[in-house]
Amino acid sequence: MCLAIPARIVEIADNDLAIVDLGGVRKEVSLALVEGIEVGDYVIIHVGYALTRLDPEEAERTLSIMAEADLSTTEAAL
Repeated sequence: MCLAIPARIVEIADNDLAIVDLGGVRKEVSLALVEGIEVGDYVIIHVGYALTRLDPEEAERTLSIMAEADLSTTEAAL
């Protein structure tokens, strides 16, 4: 099963790396596959890579649905 989840960029580091936050879980991810990402943007994360930028409203909607379904977010999911 593949799981791609929305996460918010909280810090951008060197070497195409960023720190994302999802429900208090922070993880370093690669931005090598996306361009023009800024702090505050939402991205879809899969196995440690940001795959695409996500509209903030869509990200909030998705996170809300996940919360309603009681799908907990863990570091393993990131």
